[in-house]
Amino acid sequence: MGTYDRIRKLPLTVDSYSLKPLSLRVGGEVGDRKTVLFELHGLGCAGVGEDVTYFPELLTSLLKRGPVLPLMGTYTFDEFSKSLGTLDWFPDAPEGLFHDTFPNYRRWAIESAALDLALQQNTTNLAEVLGRNLKPLRFVASLRLGKPSSFEPIRQRLEKYPAMRFKLDPFSDWSDELIDRLAQTDAVDVMDFKGFYKGTPVDVATDPVLYQSIVTKFPEALLEDPDITDETRPILASHANRVTWDFPIHDVVSIGAQPFMPKAVNIKPSRFGAISELFAAYDYCQERKIKMYSGGQTEVGPGRGQVQYLSALFHPDAPNDIAPAAYNSADDSAELPTSPLTLKPKPIGFGLDAGAQSR
Repeated sequence: MGTYDRIRKLPLTVDSYSLKPLSLRVGGEVGDRKTVLFELHGLGCAGVGEDVTYFPELLTSLLKRGPVLPLMGTYTFDEFSKSLGTLDWFPDAPEGLFHDTFPNYRRWAIESAALDLALQQNTTNLAEVLGRNLKPLRFVASLRLGKPSSFEPIRQRLEKYPAMRFKLDPFSDWSDELIDRLAQTDAVDVMDFKGFYKGTPVDVATDPVLYQSIVTKFPEALLEDPDITDETRPILASHANRVTWDFPIHDVVSIGAQPFMPKAVNIKPSRFGAISELFAAYDYCQERKIKMYSGGQTEVGPGRGQVQYLSALFHPDAPNDIAPAAYNSADDSAELPTSPLTLKPKPIGFGLDAGAQSR
């Protein structure tokens, strides 16, 4: 039995749904991170999911249209999921403010809310239905080192939290001294080259000299989303077992379609959209012994807890880039939860109890 088969026949009734704007002040280039909460109602229960679509204009138009999608009815979970495949998620998206992944983000918000609702209506939870144990969740802290790049953000975090692990985005302005100091910490689990980002606020220029330095000085770190060019391919070829993919991964086919067949892959649930596709990817990786870890989308509401929940079920002991939301807050004075995280799930449904992330 595949993982999705365990939930496909869950009865589901949707009587109505509502939308709520969410926002969090975060540091760096992001500023205010805005998302939208979908809340599906039925049989006295409410299931929630978070739309992590980027560009606030697309969220504003969603809120302005209101709950006009034809979601109401009685289904099995699989019937509900298939009914979503015909919907136009962005009927009024302005030119230049749309990306191919955005429909998956919106579909994920609705399907995760529907799964939460179906589990509540059937008085059960996801771990129980899947026959899996929820384990303590290992996570890394993802941060940039400022402009110009500095060791200071790492020093400050390690001074307060000596066991903290990191996922970093290497930049061409990283000096040899900075790279050496980072390497000496032995605290970096993932280097994200962001090779697929072009024309965005998080672009990282492709620098073969930097690539060579990173693969040499960080021999244990995963090398995520490198830009494969004539200059970088020879550098990466002998480290193919550490090359991982994130941005292009959105279904099973995309996992095997990369320039290097991965030994590990970043599974971001919202990129898959349909839960059937996500669960198929979990099965595919487990059958082929491809290690998995997860990343977030700067969720500010229950979406972060749902991604943590899935990671704690399928790949708890991995460099999961899904630290609690407090790590993304612009307020750096608060005490941060530390890894591994003991999660406290809702007794029925899909997600965590509000404020229930343990240190």
